[in-house]
Amino acid sequence: MYGLFRTARRLREIGLIGIGERNANYVLRYNQRKFYPRVDDKLITKQLALKAGLPVPELYAVVRAEHEIAQLHETLASREQFVVKPAHGSGGDGILVISGRRGEKYRRSNGQLMAREEFNHHLSNGLSGLFSLGGQPDHLLVEYCVQFDPIFDRVSFRGVPDVRIIVFLGYPVMAMIRLPTRMSDGKANLHQGAIGVGIDLPTGVTKRGVWGTEVIREHPDTEHSIVGLKIPRWDDLMEMASRCYELSELGYIGVDFVLDRNLGPMILELNARPGLAIQIANGNGLGHRLAKVEALAERGALSKDPQERVDFARKNFPTLG
Repeated sequence: MYGLFRTARRLREIGLIGIGERNANYVLRYNQRKFYPRVDDKLITKQLALKAGLPVPELYAVVRAEHEIAQLHETLASREQFVVKPAHGSGGDGILVISGRRGEKYRRSNGQLMAREEFNHHLSNGLSGLFSLGGQPDHLLVEYCVQFDPIFDRVSFRGVPDVRIIVFLGYPVMAMIRLPTRMSDGKANLHQGAIGVGIDLPTGVTKRGVWGTEVIREHPDTEHSIVGLKIPRWDDLMEMASRCYELSELGYIGVDFVLDRNLGPMILELNARPGLAIQIANGNGLGHRLAKVEALAERGALSKDPQERVDFARKNFPTLG
């Protein structure tokens, strides 16, 4: 019993928050439902980002109906690589990454070949809502396939890593990079077996990682260290994340980025209900950081300048250890 009390006390000390607290005190309180379509529909997010001058992967096509699938093959005839994703998808479900071709077949990122009939069936499932939030009929985005930055060559397995930054009232409060593994089938999704690696906000350097429930320092597939990596263009990522507060008008969001070797950082998507495993990846809780930003709000001292908000985050939210 004493051990349980000691654990509970330790969790309070580091400010760890749970799903109930996140939902009641932050998501429901600071995220007005009328703005949810801005982040729940990836096409709307992309349009808003472009309007705000923020970079996103190039859009090749939007598929809204079954009869458009056949035309898509012609539209993509000159594209060796591309990504198909449901506009209202969640958790990486339904994302199809094509890395090449062999004749009329498409080669997936895991090396497997996909016949046109299988490709068509996947898109048809996406349109029907198989991968969407709530199972409602959906539309599909076909876009540029990111070529990840070479710094990640030795710490990613057959997939594109992404960076998530939690932003509260415009202030970046915590960050991690998600690294694909063999278990995750090359997807940067923690629930499917990707690695979450905490990032120190002031420096943009990775500190420690978590794979499932295991704290790790090396990638399980490549056996290279995941600690001490300096994330490229960190200043830009932090400033772009902060600007997503005005873009979305949501107070509590997760901003997901990819780092392309040629095009640099691009916004992948926004999330109004970002998961909490980022705390474990960082070995720090969100609670104390969120409280510091709320204290600014209570004093009427929230900044309207994204760079000022980033400077505050750098000064106040280092990742310890």
